[in-house]
Amino acid sequence: MVQSSEIFWFPLRVTYSREMKFKEYLDSVGIENFVPMHYEDREINGQKHRKLVPVIHNLIFVHAAKSDIDIIKSDTLSAFPIRYIMKYKSSEPLVIPDRQMQDFIAVAGTYDEQLMYLTPTEVSVKKGDRVRIKGGIWEGVEGRFVRIKRGLRVVVAIEGVMAVATASLHPSLVEVIERM
Repeated sequence: MVQSSEIFWFPLRVTYSREMKFKEYLDSVGIENFVPMHYEDREINGQKHRKLVPVIHNLIFVHAAKSDIDIIKSDTLSAFPIRYIMKYKSSEPLVIPDRQMQDFIAVAGTYDEQLMYLTPTEVSVKKGDRVRIKGGIWEGVEGRFVRIKRGLRVVVAIEGVMAVATASLHPSLVEVIERM
């Protein structure tokens, strides 16, 4: 059970694609948060524009105490209707361990064009070896080593929410932590 005064990472749903407005609000009150973003090419009036947009609309990760989020939910109900993402077969909000979220932010926060975002059904992180990256920009990140679209990648997953896969890695850049 989640203690209301302990600080955790919570994935939250924000309705009507207002995740960036909610992010601005959280930033203004000093609450740590993360929205996975990527560049998207859009055509406006015949001209191509490149814009940084959320990978999944309506999703934001918030690092706060449950009691603080509950206050925000009740204070901003009309401006930001937010909901917890609940654990499967439970009435508990999903909580993401700090290390797992740090690794996810380390990979997803780079905006690398070779990143692949995956739904939980697209990749089974229970298969494959648990690895740690030994070099490069993702040094120290831990995840599962998998083969996706002919490339070897490390997948960092937020159970039941989403996963992000690094760009293709050479096997020499990873060390095995745990064999499956």
